Amino acid sequence: MRTFGLCVCFLLTTASAQAQNSDQDLGLPELHTIKTGSLQPSYSCRSAEDFHKGYANTALFLSAYSRLRNSPDLLFNGACKSDDDFQASTAGDDLSLIADLGPDVMLEEVSASRSLNLKRVHSYSEYSKFVSTVKVIANHTYAVLINNDEKRGLFIFKVVDYVPNQKVVLRYAVKLYELRTDRPVRAAGFDWERTNN
Repeated sequence: MRTFGLCVCFLLTTASAQAQNSDQDLGLPELHTIKTGSLQPSYSCRSAEDFHKGYANTALFLSAYSRLRNSPDLLFNGACKSDDDFQASTAGDDLSLIADLGPDVMLEEVSASRSLNLKRVHSYSEYSKFVSTVKVIANHTYAVLINNDEKRGLFIFKVVDYVPNQKVVLRYAVKLYELRTDRPVRAAGFDWERTNN
């Protein structure tokens, strides 16, 4: 009986360690931590040769899992010599949305709740307007709601440098990130009111 108990204990410990390693392999993002990313050039302003490379550096992948699945969380897009835009939805089952929170919004001060209503005033004009695509504008801050078959999340980003069709530099913070795989996992630390550092 003691041997059976030891075997069960060993199997549970091994399963727990494998699950933990599996979570780490998914590369879930750290929440509320500001990071920097550069996307370049705009997806539709590339040569035919570059299109064969997939998204390359035109898209932001928040987790190792999204990169492995080739499912970006944000796409920098725009035809050459035209306006650039950000797209949150990049596939057929993707219902992700993005909102422009406006200029001069400090990324450090945006919580999950403020991303939905920056001023926290119950007025329909003050609620964030989420759409599938928004124009890239320097110094603007955006909120992205990730919603597809495999992922659910929220992240905030600010455009800190922008060269039309060529490059956009972002500062971003992830507020919520979940994978809806066979064994759903969530990045730890979601908080409605926590800001970013």
